[in-house]
Order: sequence, then C-alpha cells, then structure tokens
Amino acid sequence: MKKKILLIHKGKSFMLNTIVKNLTDSGYEVVESAPVMEEVAERKKEAELFLMYLGDYVDDLAGTLVYLKDICTEEDKLLVLVGTAAEIETVNRTIPPALVAATVERPFEMKKLVAQLDWLLEANDDLARRKNILLVDDDSTFLKMVKGWLSAKYRVTIVTSGVQALMYVADNTPDLILLDYEMPVTSGPQVLEMIRSEAKVDSIPVIFLTGKGDRESVLKVLALKPDGYLLKSMEQPKLVAAIDDFFEKQKYQKLHDNNIQ
Repeated sequence: MKKKILLIHKGKSFMLNTIVKNLTDSGYEVVESAPVMEEVAERKKEAELFLMYLGDYVDDLAGTLVYLKDICTEEDKLLVLVGTAAEIETVNRTIPPALVAATVERPFEMKKLVAQLDWLLEANDDLARRKNILLVDDDSTFLKMVKGWLSAKYRVTIVTSGVQALMYVADNTPDLILLDYEMPVTSGPQVLEMIRSEAKVDSIPVIFLTGKGDRESVLKVLALKPDGYLLKSMEQPKLVAAIDDFFEKQKYQKLHDNNIQ
C-alpha cells in the first residue's frame, strides 16, 4: 500500500505541523499544496488521497472546490475534510457529502485521524485491483446512473465528451471503454478511429453504447468493428451481466493464448 497524501491547506500552524509530523512518523509521504486550483492540478497525480485542512478561507474557494468536486467524480480521488462543522458544511454546498471520503471535525484525536486514513488507503488499494472502466457519454444523468450500477464491482471513471475520453487515455489505460455512439462535436466512431490509430492505446477494448436497436443501426455500429455493443435501454441486471461476461470471456481468451504460446 502506497502511503502518499496530498495535504491541502492555507498557511502553516502548530496543528498543521503536528499533522505533518504524525503522518510522516506513520510512514506517509506528505505532498503539500495551497488551495489553489492550478497548484492542486499540478500535484494531483502524486497521490490518490487528499487531506484538506479547512479554515475561514473556504468561503473564497469557489473555483477550487468545483475543481475538487470534478476530480473526485472523474478520477476517484479520496477527499478527507478536516475542519469545524461550519467549514465542512460550507464545502458540502459545492462538494456533496457523497463525494467526500471522510470528514473529521476539530478538535480530533491524531491517532484516530491516521487510523482512518490508513483504512481509506487500504480500501482504495483493494478497489484499485478491480477492472477499470472508462464510461463516455454526453448525458450526465445516464453517466451517473450507469456508474452507480457498475461501481459495486468495477472502478468507473466518467467523462462527458469524446475529447475528454482521448485526454484520459493519453495518460491512463482502462481495461474497457464504454463509448456512447452518438455524441456532439466528437462522435463515438471518431473516438474509436482515433484510439485505433494510436499504437499506445489501440488495444484497449471498446464497446459502443447505442440508443438504437434496429437491424440497420446495429449493422452500422458493428461495421466499425468495436469489441461489442450494448443498448442504452438495457436494465441494470442485463447490462452488468454483459460487462461481467465480457471480462470473463477476455480472461479465458488470455489463458487460451498463453497456453498456445
């Protein structure tokens, strides 16, 4: 388990120095950042766990809080808030409690804080071993619904456009891309074409999500040679079963290929 944490705060204090010392003594590598969007963006890749030490400055953090909400949603970062009840409530007006991994009200016991961070990292480490699915759709309501369906078994990252999908695969390699067929600006077929043209990512499996189930539309989708297609009208059990079946077949195919070698 990699014990690395991004500590977001504004200004040093005795309590902050105590937190850093206790985390370091407990085996953590602490990376620090001011609560500035550009600085958090620069350091976000260094840790999966963010610890934000709040203060009265949170009233002036609109842009940074929106950015943190977005990366907690899209990149599954773990965010822990430390502050007064009022400060935490202020943050929750922008970042819903469901996106916050834990809240710790001041005053608090340092040992309990460290124990909670250890537990979160261990749980996240277990989650990291799950298959990672990139879900691409311009319908945010559909995205959230399907992410909820799949998150019990898989790590799901969501993006709302073809351009965001291409930016994501430039730095990450998901085990599967579920790609909306019809999107504005950059369509699903265009995204698939660009992925297949890049040697670094051309082997990532892509399954189209389509709202049309008639024979002509399905043949048009299959002509692009994706790894499959799913109808967006599928109910939860059938869609989840289809994804399970895909990974199961993929596993047996890899075993078969290894045996041949």
